[in-house]
Amino acid sequence: MKSRPASMFKYNFRVPGGQVEGPIRYAVARAVREMVLIGKSQKGICAIFLGESEQALLDQLKAEFPSVELMPDQRALLRELGQVVAFIDKDIAEGVVDLDIGGTPFQQEVWKALCGIPAGQTRSYGEVAQHLGVPEAVRAVAGACAANTLAVAIPCHRVVRSDGAISGYRWGIERKRELLAEECEQ
Repeated sequence: MKSRPASMFKYNFRVPGGQVEGPIRYAVARAVREMVLIGKSQKGICAIFLGESEQALLDQLKAEFPSVELMPDQRALLRELGQVVAFIDKDIAEGVVDLDIGGTPFQQEVWKALCGIPAGQTRSYGEVAQHLGVPEAVRAVAGACAANTLAVAIPCHRVVRSDGAISGYRWGIERKRELLAEECEQ
């Protein structure tokens, strides 16, 4: 297995429970397998969504940030959008993209733990809970994975069931399977 490029993401965690500073500007592009939407707050990229259509992606963004003004801004976000698509499609890390990460204190701890899982490897929800010192919090770990708004940047696709089976992924189980397969080929 070849090593994956160094992460291009700078993980900036908000104060737990802190709200995103809007407006959120967004842009959409086609990647090899699907459409990709990025949303950028005043602090950095706060959303990376995968989907079949631009409307479905916009619907995800509206649902995730219902009280924040959303503004299309394809031109201003062209560089970051290109970086994210290149990372998704070709595993190319071009420069650094600042992320703006919200969530509860527990969600943030889960997401930080997920960022420590090397590409091509997986952990079970139970192993992540154990690593965090709360072995009884398996369902809460799964809930944190489901609440992740930053596809691929926070690698919740690397978390599997205790028997190794691929389950639950906000952007579809088949996409999770593809991401893991691609990482193992690298």
